[in-house]
Amino acid sequence: MSFETWLAFAAASTILIVIPGPTILLVVSYALGKGWRSALPMAVGVALGDCAAMTASIVGLGALLTASATLYTILKWIGAAYLIWLGIKLWRAGGTLDARPVDSDASPVKMLLHAFIVTALNPKGLTFFVAFLPQFVDPNADFWQQMLIFEATFIGLAFLNAFSYAVLASRARNFVRSEKLMTNINRAGGSLLIGAGVMAAFAKVR
Repeated sequence: MSFETWLAFAAASTILIVIPGPTILLVVSYALGKGWRSALPMAVGVALGDCAAMTASIVGLGALLTASATLYTILKWIGAAYLIWLGIKLWRAGGTLDARPVDSDASPVKMLLHAFIVTALNPKGLTFFVAFLPQFVDPNADFWQQMLIFEATFIGLAFLNAFSYAVLASRARNFVRSEKLMTNINRAGGSLLIGAGVMAAFAKVR
C-alpha cells in the first residue's frame, strides 16, 4: 500500500467519522448528562464497536475478493453510488442533533457496553464499511495486510473523535447544540462524500 492511499483513506475516514450519527448522538447525550467522565468509556466502547463491525465487513470482503474479482469490481461501483447517496442525504439533513442529557447512574462499564452495542449492531455501519473499504483496496497487494492497517487507522480515529465530542459536549454545550454549526458540518461532509463517490466511480481498478 502506498502512503498516498493510506493518507487518502485516513482523510476520508476523518471526514466520515466527524459527521454526527447515532453513535455520536449517544456519546453527546451521556456527556451532557454525566460530564467529561463519560469521555473515556464512551470512546473505548465506540472504538470496540467499530472494530467488531469493521472486522465482520472485512471477512465478507475477503471472501468476495477470493470468489470473484468481477463481483468485487461491481461492489466498488455500488459503493461509489452509496457514498454519493449518503452525501446527498447528509446535505439535506439540516442541523438537528437531538441529544438529550442522560442522567442515569450508569457506571463506566455500562457506558462502554452501551456505546459498543449501539456502534457494533448498527446495520448502517456494516453496510457502510462494505461500500467504503473497496475504494482503497489494491487487489494485487496483500489483502489482509491492507485491512489491518485500515482497521487500526479507522479505530484510532473513531476513538479520538468520540472522545473529542464527549469533551466538547461536556465543556461547551452550545457547540453541539448549534443548529447553524451542525448544518455547516453536514453540508461540508455531504459535499465531500459526493466528491469521494464520484472519484471512486471513475477511479481505475488496478
